[in-house]
Amino acid sequence: MGKDTIFDITIIGTGPAGIILALEFAKNNPNKRISLVEFGKKTSLGNNFLDDNIVIKNTINHYEPYSCTNKTFGGTSKTWGGRCVLYDEIDFIQRPILNGQCTWDLSIFDDVKKYIDVASTYFECGSGKFDLHELNIPYTPISEKFIEGDVTDSKIERWSMPTRFGKRYKQELLSQKNIQLFEGYEAYHFNKTDLFFNISLKYRSNSTDFILKTNKLIIAAGAQESTRFLLRNSHVFETYPKYLGKFYQSHVSGKIASIKFYGNSNATIFGFEKDNDIYIRRRFQFDSKYAIKNNLLNTAIWLDNPLYYNPAHRSGAMSFMYLMMITPVLGKLLAPPSIANSVTNGKVNSVGKHLINILRDFPKSLIIPMNIFFKRYVLKRKLPGIFLFNPQNEYALHFHSEQIPDENNKMYLDGQKLIIDYKLNDIDVESVISSHEHLDMYLRKNNIGELKYWYPKEELKNIITSNSKDGIHQSGTTRMSNSIEEGVVDKNLEVFGIKGLYVCSSSVFPTSSQANPTFMLGAFAVRLAKYLSNEKN
Repeated sequence: MGKDTIFDITIIGTGPAGIILALEFAKNNPNKRISLVEFGKKTSLGNNFLDDNIVIKNTINHYEPYSCTNKTFGGTSKTWGGRCVLYDEIDFIQRPILNGQCTWDLSIFDDVKKYIDVASTYFECGSGKFDLHELNIPYTPISEKFIEGDVTDSKIERWSMPTRFGKRYKQELLSQKNIQLFEGYEAYHFNKTDLFFNISLKYRSNSTDFILKTNKLIIAAGAQESTRFLLRNSHVFETYPKYLGKFYQSHVSGKIASIKFYGNSNATIFGFEKDNDIYIRRRFQFDSKYAIKNNLLNTAIWLDNPLYYNPAHRSGAMSFMYLMMITPVLGKLLAPPSIANSVTNGKVNSVGKHLINILRDFPKSLIIPMNIFFKRYVLKRKLPGIFLFNPQNEYALHFHSEQIPDENNKMYLDGQKLIIDYKLNDIDVESVISSHEHLDMYLRKNNIGELKYWYPKEELKNIITSNSKDGIHQSGTTRMSNSIEEGVVDKNLEVFGIKGLYVCSSSVFPTSSQANPTFMLGAFAVRLAKYLSNEKN
């Protein structure tokens, strides 16, 4: 195969979705010709003009472009932590709080769940079961007095290696005789004839163009670049989808309170558990009926450490890890910028007091981090995170909440620049506060524990608005719906009005859930591969 080949399918993008889609389709269709186009190259260093041409209008709540994506083979998986989380039933239900903007339904969820086990294999996160009650291990409550009801502790996140999809699957891709990789090429323009798509490719190091021909075209370049690609090729639409680029969502995330459990602190499951050799961890979530009744957005809340950068925690181990993170060069090696920022708060704070904590707890302040670093950076299956026991049975709470689909949150083009106009809605913030209030009521009512807020109640809205930062988890801008009047792609991810053009990106998700979207998108990629393998499509 070469540049003059007419391919059966072409996939733009080699993140987890593109790689899974290519491998699944190749295995099911050994005689079909597949091209895979990737903008980045392993040898490319420094900045790139795609990220350089993204403008973030709200840098308080949205990370800068280079922290959000990776323009390289393997995509975002190059730096992700490996957390795999399933969307919930509530994410597919039309709820009053969403103001009519849930444009998919439970039939989609029921269908995509068929492909979760296959996706789990690619992500190397064990089985496709995301509830403790489904596992072959006895259920034990998260704390001595906890009981499940309106609040549950049995929903889990599963952890990948973390699997770097580029490194893990590149040789497998190259070994498939029916896959042709075009690496280092930007797909910037396309049109459709009666027979096939013509895609203009440009090699990044010069201006040489060539036309790649394909019967079906799948855009799997991440939410930002998939949206940009469609926006700058608006000429292909006979009827332009009015919501293309709109309803951009991410997550509201942060900490405003701690939980104080009643009962034996040694009975509290504060860290990771294992399902065979797979790390898993629990998340507090509200029962769907309860959340809908009380007008709560889908929110997950989990146990966390206190703020590392505040030496008031008096933990020598935490102070040592904080100082490592703020050390030039070393900090960048230990974690990607977005994770490092959650530890350091982007600043150097009270170094002297941190040193006092280290001396007070010596030698445990060094032994504990060294043991953690070995498990986290040396072993093949990495320890996913760091959580420390608190004998007072008190832990910080990290919240991770969906946003309402807001038409005013959007991406659009201004010449060559992709403008991201993004903010937190008042409803987003108020739901986070209300979720904490309902969790506190449930804990107190059942004598489980209580919440301790870090700030006065009247300051919470401002604290959340000024501290929540995302843009890593992107959805909504090419959303799935039943018609072009409501969205951009149909239930099979095919773009309305353009036969053979598909989007396989979290941008098709109309709601953002409490979950990061990577794993769910992997299941959609498996589903799309099967759909495309049907000769009728």
